[in-house]
Amino acid sequence: MSELVCWHCGASLAALSLPMGRGDQCASCAADLHVCRLCEFFAPNRSKGCREPVVDAVTHKERANFCDYFRPRPGAFDAGKDRQSEAARNALDALFGAAPTAVHNETKDGREALEDLFKPKDK
Repeated sequence: MSELVCWHCGASLAALSLPMGRGDQCASCAADLHVCRLCEFFAPNRSKGCREPVVDAVTHKERANFCDYFRPRPGAFDAGKDRQSEAARNALDALFGAAPTAVHNETKDGREALEDLFKPKDK
């Protein structure tokens, strides 16, 4: 059986005592651990995103929840998905003219972009 790792960053969770509580977090990245993404029943292509047929729907699959069917799944971290999402984000940034690796301060950059959009153009 493979080692239990964080679904978000891939850090080892060997020091964590089982069963996991709703408030448990990864020591490396502070991600919630009692989440659908770390569960053995997680199946994004299924109804409700779960292979358990009688489970209540959980809207946020990456936030702590109260699901009684939760069982941590070794190998939940997938570095390939991070690369795919980064490539998709870079493609969108290139399409819309943003710098591919720029980290945005939403309030400042958004405000400046809005002001630039409605700024009178000089002729």
